[in-house]
Amino acid sequence: MMLLSKISFVLVLGLGLFFNGFESKPKLFVVGDSISMQYGPYLEQYLKGKFSYDRKRETGDDSGDGERPKFANGGDSGMVLAYLKTKLKSKEFQPDIMLINCGLHDIKTDIETGKKQVEIEVYKENLKQIHHLLADRGIPMVWVRTTPVDDVQHNSKQQTFHRYAADLASYNEVADNVFEALNVPIIDLHQFTLNLGDDLFADHVHFGEATRKKQAAFIGGFIQGMASKN
Repeated sequence: MMLLSKISFVLVLGLGLFFNGFESKPKLFVVGDSISMQYGPYLEQYLKGKFSYDRKRETGDDSGDGERPKFANGGDSGMVLAYLKTKLKSKEFQPDIMLINCGLHDIKTDIETGKKQVEIEVYKENLKQIHHLLADRGIPMVWVRTTPVDDVQHNSKQQTFHRYAADLASYNEVADNVFEALNVPIIDLHQFTLNLGDDLFADHVHFGEATRKKQAAFIGGFIQGMASKN
């Protein structure tokens, strides 16, 4: 993580110079899982006046189930990639920065077969393609590390799939390696969330309101830091 921190600092500096060239508010666009949906309103509030905030939106009637990779939820890495391929067909879609996360859906493990929703090597390639798509359009991205799960509680309640903290650690490590090599800034929301202590979860994956506010403040501080470095 020392290397990750050093790389992130250098890239924050570079993106800060990039943002200082804007006369109007830079546009932030978020694609992520239900965790990002839950801290999103607070992030938008904290960035008000500094950034124009938007995110992947609902495309139909929402079931209200945060586990379903539909509508505002980015889903797994393959779904994020497919969404961006479609979204980038519009030349009008040109955010100044993309905040990206995926992983919680990728690590879903079928109880009967043991198969992951997205195997780790496919996850790795999907992340590379996501970056390639955005780089081709000149859209800088920032990666958000996937947040913790309480796998004991989670797996005692889920009847169709399980998640494992060990898998989450492996997928986060793969993402770290991919984005460090590509010089993409990384927000370590995983470790930040762990550092908040106990009593974090609203269930076994999602977090309480107090934690969501802190996550948003952490991300907002990182994003605003990019704009202020010179």
